[in-house]
Amino acid sequence: MTPEQINALPYRPCVGIMICNREGRIFAGQRIDSALDAWQMPQGGVEANEDPRDAALRELEEETGIPANAVEVLAETADWIPYELPHYLVPKLWKGRYRGQKQRWFLMRFLGDDTLINIQTAEPEFNRWCWLAPEELLSRIVPFKRDTYERVIREFHAQVT
Repeated sequence: MTPEQINALPYRPCVGIMICNREGRIFAGQRIDSALDAWQMPQGGVEANEDPRDAALRELEEETGIPANAVEVLAETADWIPYELPHYLVPKLWKGRYRGQKQRWFLMRFLGDDTLINIQTAEPEFNRWCWLAPEELLSRIVPFKRDTYERVIREFHAQVT
């Protein structure tokens, strides 16, 4: 695909979930489909006619095994936050239909204990997970998502600490 073709594509509607434990550390998972260090917070597409908050709670359970009753939704980003995929990835993801994602992010406080976390879900996204301080998370994510993560961490900072 040419850069012009990619730039003409829409963004995929998506939710992102920043899960914090009682110590203010953030859940991160190593992507199962990457041989490289590719950590991220849970995220996923919003289905047609689905409310973003409902999508976030659905994705939470689908990717981490954490049920909705084990979290408290504390905040939501004011706006959709877009990010661009590197051009070489566009034809490989989502059948080349999107240039990146626009995400509505939700901050959730994890109320349970770590035994509720089960990344061996029906369609696993992660092969490992851990709790990270915000600066550790920023150092582990893929570079093309770093600006988005910085913005989300900055927007939710007051509620996490």
